[in-house]
Amino acid sequence: MSDNHPTIDLSSWHQADTALGRARAGIALRKSTPLESHALWKIRSGRRDVIALLEEQSAQRVPDLIPLRYYRMSDSAFTFYRGTALIMANDLARTPTTGIPVQAVGDAHIGNFGMFRSPSSRLVFDINDFDETTTGPWEWDVKRLAVSVEICGRANGIKEKDRRAAVARCVHSYRDHIKQFSQMDFLDVWYDHLDVEAALDHYESTVNGKRNRTLRDAAMRASVRDSDHAAAKLTYLDSKAGRLRFRAKPPELVPISDLKDYADLKALEERLDTLYDSYRDSLYEDRRYVLSHYRYHDTARKVVGVGSVGTRAWVSILTGRGLDDPLMLQMKEANESVFERFVGRSPYATHGERVVQGQKLIQSTADVLLGWASFMAEDGRKRDYYVRQFWNGKGSIDIDHLNALGLSDLGRMCAWCLAHAHARTGDSIAIANYLGGTDEFDQAIATFAQAYAEQNEEDYALFRKLIKKGELPCSKK
Repeated sequence: MSDNHPTIDLSSWHQADTALGRARAGIALRKSTPLESHALWKIRSGRRDVIALLEEQSAQRVPDLIPLRYYRMSDSAFTFYRGTALIMANDLARTPTTGIPVQAVGDAHIGNFGMFRSPSSRLVFDINDFDETTTGPWEWDVKRLAVSVEICGRANGIKEKDRRAAVARCVHSYRDHIKQFSQMDFLDVWYDHLDVEAALDHYESTVNGKRNRTLRDAAMRASVRDSDHAAAKLTYLDSKAGRLRFRAKPPELVPISDLKDYADLKALEERLDTLYDSYRDSLYEDRRYVLSHYRYHDTARKVVGVGSVGTRAWVSILTGRGLDDPLMLQMKEANESVFERFVGRSPYATHGERVVQGQKLIQSTADVLLGWASFMAEDGRKRDYYVRQFWNGKGSIDIDHLNALGLSDLGRMCAWCLAHAHARTGDSIAIANYLGGTDEFDQAIATFAQAYAEQNEEDYALFRKLIKKGELPCSKK
């Protein structure tokens, strides 16, 4: 199937020279791609061909971790959806698109947004997963987000009318904010950000002050999630060596000295040293200066996420002034974006750079130690990585226990971030004028979200059936 897929030409979009010209271009697109056309999705059963796309991805990953990947995806229709960004990209390539390009997130589901501390120590809300970012159609991100709101609502037992309302509010928020951004000075758009406390105060004021405990609790947890907290949780002091060492918690966390699937651990350590040196070279001079004040202690393999399980990911612990001044870095493998086979290859030399430069384009305040690296693996393949701080005030939302209010507010916040990312990197005036001032697009996407959620459940049922038949490996160990 991967050799016979539709391709989307985004190179034909040429931004007009004037705001009026861009607005007219957006309005004109309603003829070739009517707003109501986005509602269309025909549900199909028994899609063994799209499940094969998961197997295609797995062939590039750590073989011993594939059963764990499928185990995590098999937990619910929502966890399955989180691991099937490639399947949805394959489906979205067959839906109507306007052809307006942006720096797309690529996997903009509701679980890939969260809180983190900015360099000014304010807690902001933004996109927090960029593995799939590349140039792509703006509406693919909107649809991925909207469907995730619907599926998350189903997983939490939220009533159908409340789910549809949450999806419609999410899309309305995107439409409203892309319009606002299209009317702002560009530099003001670039500097704008979503302050968590201010956003929650605003949303709570619209529901008679009803407190959103889920999001407030997430903000409180995020404030203490830093390298100090990560070191205390994941490492211990080897008093004889005077070094911090990672605890063994397989399969989620395996110290490099405990790895069994590498024939030559010394060679692995040398490759990781090369990776670290390559990463350091990707940083600005001031960041390299900061990094030079840290001493290396230990590395471990870390399993992360749901859909990412099986990609190679490492965490390293370093210290600055002393053992009580830790810095934890995560080095994560970067592969081809799920969008690239449908819209063309990224212009960046490596996938690590694609992820990092994409993040800097669409995130309001990127990690100051964000960088990329590449090295030759033991199998002779070049592997790309991106590197970031493991925890720097990052806070995830408890999406497994959202009520209707929490789902609605979270969807609106995610939509703000998506509109902001698209306004920074695409033709916001054309998009805003294409969407117009009515709720026609909102309702079309809400209808699409409901239909695609049904498709996801069909695919999930087949996925579980294949596991039960032994055609797909599945184990939590």
